[in-house]
Amino acid sequence: MQDMDDYRSLAVFVAVHEAGSFSGAGRRLKLSTSVVSHHVSKLETRLGAALFFRSTRSLSLTPEGKAILPSAQAMVEAGNAALDVLSETSDEPAGALRITLPAFGERSPLHRTLMRFVQTYPQVAMSIHTSEYPVDLIKEGFDLAIRLGQLTDSALKSKRIGSFQRKLVASPGYLSSRAEITTLGDLQACEFISLAMLPDAITLVNNGEQFTFEPEHIRLETHSLSSAKLAILEGLGIMHLPNSETDEEIANGRLIEVLPQWSPPLLGVYAVWPDIGPQKKLTHRLIEFMQNDRPDAAP
Repeated sequence: MQDMDDYRSLAVFVAVHEAGSFSGAGRRLKLSTSVVSHHVSKLETRLGAALFFRSTRSLSLTPEGKAILPSAQAMVEAGNAALDVLSETSDEPAGALRITLPAFGERSPLHRTLMRFVQTYPQVAMSIHTSEYPVDLIKEGFDLAIRLGQLTDSALKSKRIGSFQRKLVASPGYLSSRAEITTLGDLQACEFISLAMLPDAITLVNNGEQFTFEPEHIRLETHSLSSAKLAILEGLGIMHLPNSETDEEIANGRLIEVLPQWSPPLLGVYAVWPDIGPQKKLTHRLIEFMQNDRPDAAP
């Protein structure tokens, strides 16, 4: 006869398989890696068989693990379905969400939207992780990611929630140190700041016309947007930055928009999520909130 610990261990087993690691399952379930390992070991002892082949670099199911996986997944799905039925009868979301989004600054409207979601629903807790590089949502145990630009093919679900606007900017000091920039040719001769995660090629549009070039003079490459912005303010070159990072500085004269008739094209802002795990319903609620709170919000 099964007890509650057996059901917990089966749920942990499913989470380890979906996350691809014990640590990833722990992040998703809000458990320490040692507790996750304990549950899996206890289940293996109960069944008298190993469920995973373990190595330092990979984790895969044994034949016995493959045999019990469908039933264990069905058990977890049934539990989630029961919770969803209850949540549909309540207007008050509850639970904990782990969110990851680009490190594009605390002024971002999306950051403020996430704060408003937590403020609106006191029974929701949220952990916000920012990164200069995309992370693996399933392995790292995240419920939702915000991604910018073109999405790569993926098994993850996605929905466009807004647009990402940028400006090509430089400091007054940099612009005063060189000949006036009045043409695209003048621009190509300038020094630029690059961000390691982005391609160096710069595309600009003007009334349907498009111009793309590869900067010849990259003065500095950085690995964070905050470092790139600091380099621009220090007069090291030109770069395109999100509007949320430039508007205040342009207003107070610390930055100047370069060739304002030419601007980087709009990029999409996407919510991306794995349609698994115990927080599916809450994740969908957050996506709906982001669309309704500020559907045209840009980072």
